[in-house]
Amino acid sequence: MSDEKPGRSFFDALRIRTVASETSTSVPRGLRLATAYAWRFLVVAAAVGVAIWIVIQLKLLVIPLLIAILIAALLWPGFTWLLAHRVPRWAAIVISVLATIAVITGLLWLAIWQISQQWASVQGRTVEAVRQLRQYLIDGPLHLTSEQIDGLLRQGWEFLEQQASLLWTGALAIGSTVGHVATGALLVLFILLCILADGGGIWRWVTRLFPRAARPAVDGAGRTGWRTVVTYARTQLLVATIDATGIGLGALLLGVPLAAPIAVLVFLGAFIPFVGAVVTGALAVFLALVYNGPWIALWMLVIVLGVQQLEGHILQPLLMGSAVKVHPLAVVIVVAGGAMIAGIPGALFAVPLAAFVNVVVLYVSRRSWETGVGLRPGEAIWSTVPRDRSTRT
Repeated sequence: MSDEKPGRSFFDALRIRTVASETSTSVPRGLRLATAYAWRFLVVAAAVGVAIWIVIQLKLLVIPLLIAILIAALLWPGFTWLLAHRVPRWAAIVISVLATIAVITGLLWLAIWQISQQWASVQGRTVEAVRQLRQYLIDGPLHLTSEQIDGLLRQGWEFLEQQASLLWTGALAIGSTVGHVATGALLVLFILLCILADGGGIWRWVTRLFPRAARPAVDGAGRTGWRTVVTYARTQLLVATIDATGIGLGALLLGVPLAAPIAVLVFLGAFIPFVGAVVTGALAVFLALVYNGPWIALWMLVIVLGVQQLEGHILQPLLMGSAVKVHPLAVVIVVAGGAMIAGIPGALFAVPLAAFVNVVVLYVSRRSWETGVGLRPGEAIWSTVPRDRSTRT
């Protein structure tokens, strides 16, 4: 019995291997490739789903972290310029943060002041324009009744409420109470100060969390990704300024009310690609229509479309170049997906995250940490920061 078992097990294994080989050869090659891609896709989708679930559970920490990183990327060019001109690090941090707070406060104050000055006039003109439009729909070629108009308005209002509820659900993801919002703001400020004060130390600590063999790849990918985010933030800041100046100046010259609030909204909305431009541009045209009439509204529409075309076809390609290689179709998809998942924060962070992931994947797939392709000396994540003599990093 003992002598027969090894031989029997050998022939059994050979028979099983033969049957498996015949079965695999009988399956079409296309089906084998499809199933191979399918199970790998399921694994990747499951990993992405788990990552999104973890982010949602830790939203009170993740959203302030992302906001702080984006603000740091916005401040990075000016911050490094101060350090390059031998300004002490602590002074550069104070100047950068206080200047940012001063600019945001000034813009909000200007918008609120002009709204308070012209709100009564705009409200009266809006009510009159709505009354005239309603009367035209009744007496005009459409011959609608008051009940039909009220029903259309009710449906439109319900649709806007649903969309607003979706966006505000994501906007309030950092907390639904004043305490949560205050905690998130403090976290943003603390993380921002830590990044500016000791970004190099933080990044070295992060790379040490990975196995030693993977550290060169992680370090190089992170450096390239950070450079892309900084380029994106710098470009969006410049583009937002140009958009706000062009549309705000156009509204002012055409006599459209609330020109300063329109410019502020255009500036803030420019950081959400496509969605922000459409919403703020539509608001400017609507104010021109109800306050100045259809011809001024048409000219306002021409200005808005002209500025947006200038941005999309000249400013963005010229300023970003090949640093942020995200196709416009991909931008629309990731912005829409980010808004569906996390509302306004999702739409805000969708494009920089997509750009970061895009360049990291390209860096790793090309093994650029070995070949040197895609990483130029002097443009690394923290190596571009001159170290002042008074602060040790």
